[in-house]
Amino acid sequence: MTARPPPSSSHELARHPDRSGLEDERMRRLLGYSLVQATIPTSTLYEKHVGEPFNLRRVEFSLLVLVDSNSDVTPKQLARALYVSMPYLTITLDRLEERGLLNRSRSEIDRRSAHVRLTRKGSDLVKKAETVAAKMEADLLAHLTPGERGMLFELLERVAAHRRV
Repeated sequence: MTARPPPSSSHELARHPDRSGLEDERMRRLLGYSLVQATIPTSTLYEKHVGEPFNLRRVEFSLLVLVDSNSDVTPKQLARALYVSMPYLTITLDRLEERGLLNRSRSEIDRRSAHVRLTRKGSDLVKKAETVAAKMEADLLAHLTPGERGMLFELLERVAAHRRV
């Protein structure tokens, strides 16, 4: 993990009362610590608004949105995009197929390959869950300007681009 430059203002050096008043200046210089701190509210809100109401784990939600956005996607493509192992993906696909949210069918062109497609039930669930997730994230990021939101996503994307290096 690459260390972040030291905070430049005394405000940034202040202790964080929401973190039990502990001095965490050294930790806040670590990307991993900052990512975990940002994950806490996002995970909590996801579970409350999407995870529990729609009975969807984050990886399942991501998978369903990817399938909805990409016709005739293959399990191999999904595993690469989500950075999960094929056995884990197979278990996840089995679980979603048992719920009637998607189905897999053999490719007419290459019988060794399968295509993953949403069912109507899966498509309806994605639309509802995605609407709730968008509202939830808008509320979570409301204190950021549109430029800051864009910058946040751009920087996170740049960090994530190195995940396979």
